[in-house]
Amino acid sequence: MRWPWSTNSERERDDRKRPVAWTESLNATDWSHYTDPRTVVPTLLLTSTILLSIRVYRSYLRRIPEATHIRPGFFRKRSLFGTVTRVGDADNFHLFHTPGGRLAGWEWLPWRKIPEKKLDLKGNTIHIRIAGIDAPEGAHFGKPAQPYSEEALQWLKGYILNRRVRAYIYKRDQYERVVATVWVRRFLFRKDVGNEMLKAGFATVYEAKMGAEFGEFEEKYRRSEQLAKKKKLGMWAGNAKNYESPRDYKIRTAAAQNTK
Repeated sequence: MRWPWSTNSERERDDRKRPVAWTESLNATDWSHYTDPRTVVPTLLLTSTILLSIRVYRSYLRRIPEATHIRPGFFRKRSLFGTVTRVGDADNFHLFHTPGGRLAGWEWLPWRKIPEKKLDLKGNTIHIRIAGIDAPEGAHFGKPAQPYSEEALQWLKGYILNRRVRAYIYKRDQYERVVATVWVRRFLFRKDVGNEMLKAGFATVYEAKMGAEFGEFEEKYRRSEQLAKKKKLGMWAGNAKNYESPRDYKIRTAAAQNTK
């Protein structure tokens, strides 16, 4: 109860104690500060910069450790830049992904070194299958080595091992390898590794009826193969009667194993 003789200070104190509705409080807020361009514009710019930086990082600067980590949307739209750490057979190798290359600090910043030990590389490289070609098969799974398989392997090692390459990726195959057209710089020139291998006579054009990937280079690859044949280079140097393509070799040895 407020007495008639209550002072103004007492009445103000009572008003402060009275509960204030949320809508009254909201209406009493001065919103002009939040709509002031001097506040809105920097906020929008900062938010846009952060979102753009996240997108650029995820698309171009995030290191991909293995083939299974590649998002489906990357295939046929992105390339992978990195260093070849191991050559397996004569048509595939392992790539340590270094997005951004030296501009992003790879190989010169202390925390961006490429591992040298096999244990450190395990689970940290992308298995690449060179698109559009088939090289002579080495000895494995109890099968004998195909003629010129060792020469083809040594050629590929000498051409790309420990070098920086760029792989334009198409898909993952049944062995979880990434099928790609691979480029390397040799003497300041950009070279298509698959095409150079065909020209050297250490690979044939990939002839499987399903799953073949050439990008836009099939006709060029076939011309390179014919040129190597004509010059009798690499695997074409022997007697034509004894020649067996990598595809025919795989079909024959698979059939022989199935009959055991």
